[in-house]
Amino acid sequence: MQSENTILAIDIGSSNLKIAEFVCAPGALRMTKFDFRKLDIDPSGGEDAEVIAFIRTYNDMIVENNFSAKEVRLTLSAKLSFQRLSKLPPIPGSRAAIDKIVEYEARQTVPYAINDVEWGYQLIHHQWEEKRVETQEDGTLSEVVEPREEYEAMFVAVKTDRITAYTDVIEDSGKRVVSVEIAPIAMFNAALGVQVKAGECTLLLNIGSSSSSLMIADSNRAFIRNIPIAGDTVTNQIAKEFNISFNEAEQMKLRYGFVALGGAYEEPDSELAATISKIARNVMTRLHGEVSRSINVWRAQHGGAQPVSVLLSGGSSSMLYMSEFFQEKLRVPVTYLNTFSAISIADTVNKERLQEFAPMCQELIGAALHSVTNCPINISLLPHSIRNQYELNHRKPYFYASAGVLLGCLLLFGFGVDQLLRGQERRVARVKARVQETTQRSDKVLALHKKLVEAQSKMNEVVGMFTARTRYATVLNELQQLIPDQMWLTEIVPSDILPPEQGRGSVQNDEQMQQSSTVYDARKDVLRDQREIKFLILKGYAISVENTNTPDRNKFKERDWLREFLQNLAKSKSFYGNENDKVKLIEVRNTGNLSGFKIALELKEPLKK
Repeated sequence: MQSENTILAIDIGSSNLKIAEFVCAPGALRMTKFDFRKLDIDPSGGEDAEVIAFIRTYNDMIVENNFSAKEVRLTLSAKLSFQRLSKLPPIPGSRAAIDKIVEYEARQTVPYAINDVEWGYQLIHHQWEEKRVETQEDGTLSEVVEPREEYEAMFVAVKTDRITAYTDVIEDSGKRVVSVEIAPIAMFNAALGVQVKAGECTLLLNIGSSSSSLMIADSNRAFIRNIPIAGDTVTNQIAKEFNISFNEAEQMKLRYGFVALGGAYEEPDSELAATISKIARNVMTRLHGEVSRSINVWRAQHGGAQPVSVLLSGGSSSMLYMSEFFQEKLRVPVTYLNTFSAISIADTVNKERLQEFAPMCQELIGAALHSVTNCPINISLLPHSIRNQYELNHRKPYFYASAGVLLGCLLLFGFGVDQLLRGQERRVARVKARVQETTQRSDKVLALHKKLVEAQSKMNEVVGMFTARTRYATVLNELQQLIPDQMWLTEIVPSDILPPEQGRGSVQNDEQMQQSSTVYDARKDVLRDQREIKFLILKGYAISVENTNTPDRNKFKERDWLREFLQNLAKSKSFYGNENDKVKLIEVRNTGNLSGFKIALELKEPLKK
């Protein structure tokens, strides 16, 4: 390594991109530039949408910040990877034999075809003492301590095409990718020796946007698990609760969000903040459940120790009262991971902006530490195509040196250069084909989205029609409750117009009553073509305590059954009461204590036909 060189650390999160440039000197690391950007990912674009958003954001950041470092150390989100800590059978002394055993274990463990992934492992030698009680010949009990040992392999695998989708872009920008690792391992390397105390079991919890990464550090042992519960889970629950978009819910979370405290505490004055805090607590309770299960797996299957402290990191961990929540649940000290003591920061860095995104910068520091020290876990997932390219580049000086001795070496070198150029051409063709394919997919997605919007519009119209139909039952049920006990209906006729009154409550004989009903019922044919029902015409009979045939309409209002009916109408939600003569007594026929009636009621909201 040179006395001083520069390195570019790039961390690709699930929804953001972080880049920092470091100057590396022997045993020292200094940050000189830093930038953070959100990735504008099209939610309907699938996996390619993340790569497209990365390409656009990465190129903008490189140009705007003028990052000059040529070597790049890349970290990827844990959600793209598969991790497993596996126990191995007794290991023979040969390294080749160890590699064969580990490769066999990897083929059995990794859920993808081994040729389709970039994978690596870290061999961990675990030693401990096992105590047991034995009975001696004289019958006494004695404690026997026996040393034990076993080997574990930490596997990490990422599909090759997911890695090359990013490394190709970086290589095409004139940079050279020297290492690729997953974010939890970079975070582990940054934390070990800075905040993780020797001999203690510490839990590292990175709460990101779309997923959380858990890593247990116990001396030289490590356990990794990715948990699909994080900040976006809270945002989705807020959007569902308030029936708003994801972006609106995210802004609401950033403005009002905090984790509600357990037990008896005074809720905030804002009902909105109180609701969001309870949503956040419910989601974090689910995350705590997954953390607890992970600890149980670590202890039961791997014989690990109980964590005695927790270190939080990640953008979503900065939510208010997050550390208090996990301290309450896990009953161990909880602090925030801060590995900035391992580096120095140049004056050229905007420290206020760096402070704003400090919880998300631990992976950058862990990646850059590889350039100045030997990290505890060194699992590089650099694609074989890049490794082969670097090996070829390393051999070039030997080709040049041999050129003066043998003409054949010159020919061989020329052939190698030709192959290199062909490879570059194939790469360019591959990138162009990928861009064209992505564009075609984008057009298809937009067309399908348009069809989806049209179908949803039609569906909403049909749903509205079905919803309107349920009002018929509601109106009739309410009408049944309004009718007094001494009244009963024989016919309910819907109408879009108000029929004429037969005098002002005049008494009619049976023949006149029948004729007026016949004339009015002829309007049913007209009603079939109408779109709205504004009136309900009630026909029926009532028992009256009075026995008079007076034509005065006010007399009918004093009847018990009519007065009670009008009082009930005053409380109705569907019908107007008798204010402003909204209730029309069209006709009445009295026979002793029995009164036949026809009453028109006006609906507050017309019914759709």
